[in-house]
Amino acid sequence: MRAGRDIIARHGETVFNAAGRFQGEVPHTPLTRAGFAQADAIGRALRDLLGPRPALTLWASPTGRALQTLAVVVEHLELDWHAVRTDPRLGELDFGSWGGLTYAEIVAKAGPIVRADGLVRPCPDGETYPAMATRLAGWIADSDGPGDRLVVMHGLSSRVLRGLLTDAAIDADLDVPVAPGLPQGSAVLVEHGGEQVVHRGTGAHRGGAA
Repeated sequence: MRAGRDIIARHGETVFNAAGRFQGEVPHTPLTRAGFAQADAIGRALRDLLGPRPALTLWASPTGRALQTLAVVVEHLELDWHAVRTDPRLGELDFGSWGGLTYAEIVAKAGPIVRADGLVRPCPDGETYPAMATRLAGWIADSDGPGDRLVVMHGLSSRVLRGLLTDAAIDADLDVPVAPGLPQGSAVLVEHGGEQVVHRGTGAHRGGAA
């Protein structure tokens, strides 16, 4: 059983999200005004839940969109953004040659890629879901310890991380545990293997890549 609690937040909408474009390995795709509003809403919800200056270890994907979202959230919590620990293992699924293309361009090449539950089929030359689960499991092992953690990350990777932490069912097609999808700007609290949605975001991306 993991020590402490994990608060896992999905970053706000970016300019690539608004344009229907896969971000892939692009390191910095800025938040839109809607994305900043979503980050504000996460911050208010966590302030209500945790109060000011809660004892949290801050973690984030090293992408600009995750760090921008975290900056807004920790302002509400009165915490120091510079204390964040970034880890590439918290990044999104690597979409290989699909990165930077629009959904329409990818579908024209490869056919439908988004399932009804929001999960996205991996790119043939990109990362597999089991490979992503392996790196996330490594982060879980290395970050364990007393105290609570706030983690800001991405759509697909957060679903697999939450699946690992809650022992979710294995997806038959992807061969990894996957938690239910949540909109951009959402946050959950994971404790003792169970999960509670503490804020449901308003993002248009309802469960897929971000």
